[in-house]
Amino acid sequence: PILYSYFRSSCSWRVRIALALKGISYDLVPVNLVKDGGQQFSAEFKAVNPMQQVPALKIDGITLSQSLAIIHYLEDTHPNPRLLPQDPKKRAQVRMIADHIVSGIQPFQNMSVLKQMGEKKMEWAQNCIASGFQALEQILQHTAGRYCMGDEVSMADLCLVPQVSNAERFKVDMGPYPTITRINKALLELEAFKVSHPSRQPDTPAELRA
Repeated sequence: PILYSYFRSSCSWRVRIALALKGISYDLVPVNLVKDGGQQFSAEFKAVNPMQQVPALKIDGITLSQSLAIIHYLEDTHPNPRLLPQDPKKRAQVRMIADHIVSGIQPFQNMSVLKQMGEKKMEWAQNCIASGFQALEQILQHTAGRYCMGDEVSMADLCLVPQVSNAERFKVDMGPYPTITRINKALLELEAFKVSHPSRQPDTPAELRA
């Protein structure tokens, strides 16, 4: 497998966690979203992913983009350890939490949107994340054990940790979200979350390395 990734991309991080959890080794091709006006806009990368976004994963003779689509494929082809509960209600809740982050929070504070916001980008990002986290905190109070859904790592956790990292980067006050904070801390102790961390990637700048 070949993963096209950017060290700081939260969408790429989700996939790196999934690959680490499932023990799938891969080659990493860095795509710098800032350098050269954004390497994702090159003709070479557009041929890999017409949406010109990371991540993209070449695996089993196909190329997949969109982090959740990639994670679902990895779940279907490498079922252990499983990232979706067998119980239909819990499975739906995991998907709900993942979608809440992937569709309801992250897109509003990604790089392409923030460019449009000019000087207000920090305030905009903080507001988008805070409003999403207020809802997420309430949801997790009903579903969480050690992690987002009980005591087993799920697809929801793969989305949560990178989003908390974004929140910290945008200096969001995490005080009102004790459940999110507690789960994030527990997940960051797991090896798969450590090795996939933005501070430990081949393309991480020296000053940001762990």
